[in-house]
Amino acid sequence: MKESIILFIKGIAMGAANVIPGVSGGTIALITGIFERLINAIKSINVKALKLLFSGEFKNFALHTDFWFLVLVFSGVGVAILSLARLFDFLFTHYPVYIWSYFFGLILASVYFVGKTVEKWSLSVWISFILGAAVAFAITFLSPASENRDFFYLIICGVVAVCSMILPGLSGSFVLILMGNYQLVAIEAINNLDFNLLLPVLIGMVGGLILFSHFLSWLLKKFKDQTISTLTGFIFGSLGVIWPWKKTIYITDQLGQTVVKAGKAVVEKYVVILPETFGIEEMIAILLMLAGIISIWIIEKTAKSNSETVN
Repeated sequence: MKESIILFIKGIAMGAANVIPGVSGGTIALITGIFERLINAIKSINVKALKLLFSGEFKNFALHTDFWFLVLVFSGVGVAILSLARLFDFLFTHYPVYIWSYFFGLILASVYFVGKTVEKWSLSVWISFILGAAVAFAITFLSPASENRDFFYLIICGVVAVCSMILPGLSGSFVLILMGNYQLVAIEAINNLDFNLLLPVLIGMVGGLILFSHFLSWLLKKFKDQTISTLTGFIFGSLGVIWPWKKTIYITDQLGQTVVKAGKAVVEKYVVILPETFGIEEMIAILLMLAGIISIWIIEKTAKSNSETVN
C-alpha cells in the first residue's frame, strides 16, 4: 500500500510538471527513480501483451506489462492534469515570477541530480550533454505556429507532446506552445472537457508513447551514459524557458491587435530579462528558487531511501 501511494504521488508530480510550459514530467520520473521502469513498462505493451489480454490471461498480462505500476503512475498524472490546470492558470496569471522561480530552482537542481547518475563522463558523454543542451536552448528561440484545430494536426500534437513529456528537459506544454495549440489543448480543452479536441490528442499520445518508448529503451540499453547525459543537457538547456524574469510576447493579428483565445491572450514567446530592481518580490523569488532546489533534494533522497528499502 505504501509503495502504491508513493507511485501515485510520483504520478501527480509528473502530471503537475507537464501542465507547466518549460517543465517536463520526464525530469520528475528520472529524479524519482522510475524513469527506466516507466519506459520499459510502456514498451512491454506489444503484440504479446495484446494476445495475453484477449485470451483472458489477465494475471500474466499484468505481470508482462507491469500493469499496476502504469495504472498508479498514470492515474496520478491524470488527476494532476485535470485538477491543477485551473490552479496553474490562476498562478501564472497572478503570480508568474513566483511560480517560475520555484520551478527554476527545481529544474536547476535536477541538472545535478540527473547528471550524477552518469557512471563515467567520457568525451562522447560530454559531447552528448552539449548537444542536448544546445538543442533544448535552440528550441526556446523558435517562433510558435498559429492555432490549428484540424483532427490530424491534433493527433500530431499528441505524438510530439507525449514524446517531449517523457523526455527529461523537454516540456510537452512548451512544445504545444511552439505548435500553436497550448492554449487550445492544455487550457480550453481540459477545462471544458471538450472531447472533440481531446480525443485526437489522446490517440496521438497513446500511439506516440508506445512507439517512442521502444526507441528510448533501446538507447538506454546500448548507450546509457550518453543517453542520460543528453537528457541532462536537455534539462540544462531548458532553464532559459523557466527563468522567472521574462517579457511575454503575444501573438497579434494583421491590425496589431492581440489575439485572444478562450478569454486569454495567446503567447508567442518569452524574452529573458533581468529584474530592474531588487525588492521584496525578488527576495521572495530567490527564496522560492531555494525551495525548488530543496524540493528536488527531498524527492531524490526519498526515492533513494525507498529504493534501498525495496532492495
